Amino acid sequence: MRVDDFHFDLPPELIAQRPSAERGGSMLLRVPRAAPDGTWQSRIEPFAHIVEAFRGDEVLVVNDTRVVPARVFGQKTSGAAVELLIIEPVPGGVLALTRGTRLRPGNRIELPGDAVATFVARREDGMAELRLDGVPHLWTWLDAVGQVPLPPYIERTPDTADLQRYQTVFANEPGAVAAPTAGLHFTEPVLDALRAKGVEIHPVTLHVGPGTFLPVRVENVAEHRMHVERFSVPEATQRAVTSGRPVVAVGTTAVRALEAHALDPQADRTDIFMYPGFKFRVVDGLITNFHLPESTLLMLVSAFAGRERVLAAYAEAVAARLRFFSYGDACLFVREDGRWT
Repeated sequence: MRVDDFHFDLPPELIAQRPSAERGGSMLLRVPRAAPDGTWQSRIEPFAHIVEAFRGDEVLVVNDTRVVPARVFGQKTSGAAVELLIIEPVPGGVLALTRGTRLRPGNRIELPGDAVATFVARREDGMAELRLDGVPHLWTWLDAVGQVPLPPYIERTPDTADLQRYQTVFANEPGAVAAPTAGLHFTEPVLDALRAKGVEIHPVTLHVGPGTFLPVRVENVAEHRMHVERFSVPEATQRAVTSGRPVVAVGTTAVRALEAHALDPQADRTDIFMYPGFKFRVVDGLITNFHLPESTLLMLVSAFAGRERVLAAYAEAVAARLRFFSYGDACLFVREDGRWT
């Protein structure tokens, strides 16, 4: 399978630069299971109507990772500017992506809040190993000095509204550098309505890394290597998703956590790559945003719902002028061989 098998034409003006006026004010494209003759009847409606798609016996799985303001600006002792994107803490320091002047081992970077980073080494994956001094607690420091790391296709500087809107209402565990964007549509009233209907809501944690934005640079899909992300699946969630109830995942990150755990219950990191032919073991329904052409996220959705059906739904979304990517609208897919109708 080739990368260009996942191409579609996307007018640039459909890339959402800001969220809807109010949380939950986005639209939803519902794509049901195909009829016996192979056809299906999708519909577009306000996202709040998603409650009507649930019978009440489902398990809804959300990703409770919290986006940290991980972008920090500093300068070398020479005065040269350096931009850091803090990815995760490691013993003795942090891993980060760097931009700006070239760094050599021992270079010191002066950072806000009287912090100093010392460049240790560059890893094979491009990450910089940094020793961080003057930072008693990483997340508290980043909350005070960092900037929200908006995706590269949002062509503006983050503002105060992004501190709330680029964060889900169920965000709890700090560590992501990108939001699990399907979760951005959910409001407390929608979650309460689902609970009242009988839906169980359970969390997983998958800290979204910068690799979610990396393009596929090979022609043969099978040759692509995914980025590694940290994840965990609580015991209560494990019991719920193996109870026999239909499982509906909010976002591709929740799918990655659930399916990676099913493959290796001892793992706490995953580079799982899902493209057509992947066998899903857990997830029956998927709520997700509209993804980039030729991206691994589009490949995952195509593996879940069928490439032809997904590309047809995307064409419908483009024709209806729905909004794409992180701050865009949502879609709901049902797995053809799943437990959910």
